[in-house]
Amino acid sequence: MRLGLALPTFGPDAGPEGVIEVSRTAEDMGYGSLWCGDRVLAPITPSVPYPSGDGVMPRAFENHMDPLVALTFAAAHTSRVRLGTSTLNGLWQPPLMLARSLTTLDLVSRGRLDVGLGFGWMPEEYTAVGVPWEGRGARLEETLDILEGYWAGDLYTHEGPLFTIPETKVGLEPHQRPGPPVLLAAFTPHGFGRIGRRLDGWLPVAMPLPYLMEMWAAIVKEAEAADRDPSALRMALRVNVELTDTKAHTKAGPDEVPRRGTLDQYLDYARAAAEAGVHELFVDFGQQATTLGESVDLAGRFLTGVRAG
Repeated sequence: MRLGLALPTFGPDAGPEGVIEVSRTAEDMGYGSLWCGDRVLAPITPSVPYPSGDGVMPRAFENHMDPLVALTFAAAHTSRVRLGTSTLNGLWQPPLMLARSLTTLDLVSRGRLDVGLGFGWMPEEYTAVGVPWEGRGARLEETLDILEGYWAGDLYTHEGPLFTIPETKVGLEPHQRPGPPVLLAAFTPHGFGRIGRRLDGWLPVAMPLPYLMEMWAAIVKEAEAADRDPSALRMALRVNVELTDTKAHTKAGPDEVPRRGTLDQYLDYARAAAEAGVHELFVDFGQQATTLGESVDLAGRFLTGVRAG
């Protein structure tokens, strides 16, 4: 199982020094990937609760970097680790502009990009960027069509319900062929069907493993129904770490893990995930009140602990 780490693109450590420190240190430690999320707004009173924990949006989201710019910066300071978005709200910009940005990042990173897409959870962000909240599924389907067409290169044209692209010569090609892998954060039958039918993998968030693997089985079934090889799909599991008292080692109850727990409980979860068949697991230590140095230390202890198991 590949292990990854979230970049500090949210909160007080979001900035060039934090990205350089975590990128270089993670690669030197032996992590296999770096990931970052996507926010454009931090409203005082969101209309929809945050879909995790107590429903309160993390204060770290008030300070947010552009994920593709941050990953490009990380690419310049690393040479080996994969670079992923978890998740990029790809509907917030025209698909043609998105295709150009993703292709450029895949080129400058020499083929290390994993494109993780999602819808987000907050209607206010859609309002702020001038994109309708309704019809997100259809907009995503057409966005995927345009990405695939653009990455095919040569002469390209598109005419769909939402976007029209006149015939044009596309000379910019991604390093990875036919394009960088595209994964989707989805938790509905429609989303599972989309992954099985046309995408490269799934971006779930940590949950009890029986539920996780039940959802994965549904995706595998959808891939088989679409005459695709399910073994070509992969799962990259995000774990938003909320440590209990690290000094007293106060354990969380079994029903609370992996939402919260001690470092040892998260290590047990990661080892069990590997045994269950999870392909990749990446941790985010940045959504709790720790300094950058403490987060880097936790990352080292986590990697060592998983390997030791």
